[in-house]
Amino acid sequence: MKVAVSGFKGRMGHEVVKTILKEEGLELIAVLDHKPKEKNICEIAEFSTVDVPVYSDLATMLEESKPDCVVDFTTPKVGYNNTKTIIEHGVRAVVGTTGFQAEQIAELRKMAEAKKIGAVIAPNFAVGAVLMMQFAQKAAKYFPNVEIIELHHDNKLDAPSGTAVKTAEMMAEVRDYVKQGAEEEVELIEGARGGEFEGMRIHSVRLPGLVAHQEVIFGAEGQGLTLRHDSYDRVSFMSGVALAVRKTKELETLIYGLENILD
Repeated sequence: MKVAVSGFKGRMGHEVVKTILKEEGLELIAVLDHKPKEKNICEIAEFSTVDVPVYSDLATMLEESKPDCVVDFTTPKVGYNNTKTIIEHGVRAVVGTTGFQAEQIAELRKMAEAKKIGAVIAPNFAVGAVLMMQFAQKAAKYFPNVEIIELHHDNKLDAPSGTAVKTAEMMAEVRDYVKQGAEEEVELIEGARGGEFEGMRIHSVRLPGLVAHQEVIFGAEGQGLTLRHDSYDRVSFMSGVALAVRKTKELETLIYGLENILD
């Protein structure tokens, strides 16, 4: 498969480039950055032996390089428009950019189905994180009192994380609604109780040194249950990215969430 990477200078995009270069059956043919200094990726010391053009415009890259699939790890500000442009050009998409609204995902799914091409949008590509989300969904049926604490590096632009939102959405599917906390609870500092989703609370931590971590904490009378996943290195996401790229060949729709393509 001929693969292009959008957002290749970001930390996730950088790992994706390295992964595509070493994965059997995948060929890196183009990369994209919004303000590149390079014309070819070989101008970067780490990739000095690689001959791959660098683009600054997504449509131009799609038209000239003609990839089979584009992997997009950019920013929430441009993620939706990028995905729309990729699908409009009849190209498969694997998207790790977060911040999509439900109506945007629905619209992109209709576009993918009209073009009969596969696409995968996933808030998290680490298999361990996906399992944590599935375990949380199972537990929420029996433990409706639950809070999420997600912890990321201090350069992350969106809060809460896409993983936290997806986890909450999955739990809401099976969880009896419970508005948590005392009925007359008062926040002495605004935001101290975190954001609310279907009665659940989500807390976002941003600190240097972190990568991507999440705890789902359940409480019940006389007992508690804590689920936690830690990504210590961005390489933890790469097996899921490679899996998604290959999976798009078999799809004619858009899939939201890596858990939906795991065997």
